Amino acid sequence: MSKSAAPAAVDRKGKTGQALGQYFSQASARTVRRSPGRAPAGNRRRHHRPCPAPAVVTVTAMATQATGTDRGTASGPGGAGRTRASAKGEQTRARLITAARTLLAGDGAGRFTTRNVAALSGVSHGMCHYHFADRTELIVAVVEDIRPEWIAPLEEAVTGPGDFAERAERVLALLTRPESPDLARLHAALHWLALNDERVRAGLEAEYARWRSCFVHLFRALADERGSGGDPVPLGEAFAAAVDGIAAIGSLDGTVDAARVLRTLMDSLASTV
Repeated sequence: MSKSAAPAAVDRKGKTGQALGQYFSQASARTVRRSPGRAPAGNRRRHHRPCPAPAVVTVTAMATQATGTDRGTASGPGGAGRTRASAKGEQTRARLITAARTLLAGDGAGRFTTRNVAALSGVSHGMCHYHFADRTELIVAVVEDIRPEWIAPLEEAVTGPGDFAERAERVLALLTRPESPDLARLHAALHWLALNDERVRAGLEAEYARWRSCFVHLFRALADERGSGGDPVPLGEAFAAAVDGIAAIGSLDGTVDAARVLRTLMDSLASTV
């Protein structure tokens, strides 16, 4: 386009813009003057329902059609499949812990390896490490597994009904009954392992702290009963130390009269509250 033709082109565009502006102004005015109500038949808009999107057949849908079971329901949280898998996993874990206890109580720590535990429990070595990352984690699980056998009964004895005298009698009865030989050997093996593994030591110490707290709870009940306001912590710790000492002596020759010594100590400590 030449320079002389440019003004003419601009002029034509300007006229076109003015014409469009007049058209839309008139159309707007007609819309305002029209009375509200139903639009004339010729001007009605036809509303069409949107076409449904094409169906997408997913792998889940195909599995549902083939089996009649929703995979998300069967294997999702709360589903029967997940419940069965979880129960089977717990059973395998329990078998591994039982095998670990058997090895520790029978042969001590000498032959204790995850491979030997897996062989004894009848599972693969890889499955053992699926449940327990390493040997130490399995040992710590054993430490926690024996809690119902030596800590839980003591906790029930000191928190059960009755006054201090009744609770003390229950405690003394527990402490002076014969200990299972397997449990005694298991404790000995765990103590030896704790000397060389910090994680085992920390796990075992946590359990012993819980065990010692039972005796503190017992003497706290006595202090509350008498309203003396005395500190039960040193009394409970002293009694726990005596129990440990008697157990160590008993594991060697068993000549100490544990029942008599512990009762004498219990009465002596109680008299200071």
